[in-house]
Amino acid sequence: MKDPLARATSRPPPTLGEGCVRRYDPEAMDESIGSDFSGAAELWRQLQEQPERPEKPQEK
Repeated sequence: MKDPLARATSRPPPTLGEGCVRRYDPEAMDESIGSDFSGAAELWRQLQEQPERPEKPQEK
């Protein structure tokens, strides 16, 4: 086998940058690779509307 990754069933999305600034290409992210963020904006809005929970008092 020349390329062991040729038989893999999935592949990571394309990336941009190198080293510490390497990240997935946001233009390549879609439902075909399992990343569908269509409901993210609505979820964020709902989370922002929820009242904050009071913190527990710290025990001494």
